[in-house]
Amino acid sequence: MKPSNHNYYFDYASTTPVDKTIADTYFDIVKKYYANSESTYKLGLEVHNLVETSRRKIAGLLRVLPEEVIFTSGASEANSFALKGYALKNKHKGKHIITSKMEHSSIINACKQLEEEFGFQITYLPVPKDGVITVDQVKEHMRNDTILVCLMALNNEIGSIQNVEEIALYLKQNTRICFFCDGVQIVGKHPFDLSNIDLFTFTTHKFYGVKGCGVLIKKKNVELLPLIHGGQQEQGIRGGTMNAPVCIVAAKTLRMALESQDSHLEHVSKLYNRLKEKLSTLNQIAINSPKNGSPYILNFSCSTMNSEIMMNALNERNIFVSSQSACSSRTKQPSHTLLAMNYEEKRAISAIRISLSHHTTDEEVEYLLTSIKEIIYEYST
Repeated sequence: MKPSNHNYYFDYASTTPVDKTIADTYFDIVKKYYANSESTYKLGLEVHNLVETSRRKIAGLLRVLPEEVIFTSGASEANSFALKGYALKNKHKGKHIITSKMEHSSIINACKQLEEEFGFQITYLPVPKDGVITVDQVKEHMRNDTILVCLMALNNEIGSIQNVEEIALYLKQNTRICFFCDGVQIVGKHPFDLSNIDLFTFTTHKFYGVKGCGVLIKKKNVELLPLIHGGQQEQGIRGGTMNAPVCIVAAKTLRMALESQDSHLEHVSKLYNRLKEKLSTLNQIAINSPKNGSPYILNFSCSTMNSEIMMNALNERNIFVSSQSACSSRTKQPSHTLLAMNYEEKRAISAIRISLSHHTTDEEVEYLLTSIKEIIYEYST
């Protein structure tokens, strides 16, 4: 097959294109509202009021209080702020944290720092073959000095949907342990309830918004140690001049994502089912994504080549996929998620992640399938 001039993008879990409506709104805001939101003169107050309006709208959409919405520079900062900020502020209550072996690198690396530099003890829960951490696993590893449980809502590599609401409810009803949920991959894809979740993070560039805007939902009874010092921005717990335009447009981005969530899920599900069915017929392909996972992410391994070879061959055809999280993709290491699920290293190092969108078309999926088949044939002859 000759390379196509069209770009076939299948890496929406990494980042998404900015919606045109959002882009137009953003550029209008950038041009008009350039003043510092903390300035007390008229121009600054206008920007401040727009930021606070966005904060109130986000709070309304997520059914939390406006003062529980904290803006950050992105999800990795929000994750570090939630995890390290809570641990360091509450270390007098205990220094044990429960997480899993398949969390995002921003969580895993923050946990390692807490262990190595601050003397915390971290329990990394093993991952079952279905990729879903259970309440029983959490209960089994809880201790008297456990202060935090940290789990992602939707795994960014294999698409497994976690029992975060069930776990949060158990912790709320039976313990004083704080529950932190990395919600980066679930917002705009599947429904979620923050009623019993103490800390929750997401970023708008995962659902067709502008990069540079992370959101941390911090329930009012939760205390965090500031990690970035400056002025009194964000209730005095996150210093620095705010990137006001991305925060102002964040509410509109979230509203549009939630309004179209059901229709987008229906479209993506049809593509996912066909893609998974066709790939499953190939002898060289093993599906790594669980049966009841999110249709937005399909992870598979090819037994005849590693992920780098497959990705390069696809790239030559203008097909863009990933091997794991974008934050880890340049390391050329086996997928830590698949290793955590006890898959052998060969399968983990040959993993490919396809992530879909409502922008994905039937024709793009067919081109991807045809290309994978031809690549496997070319490299096996």
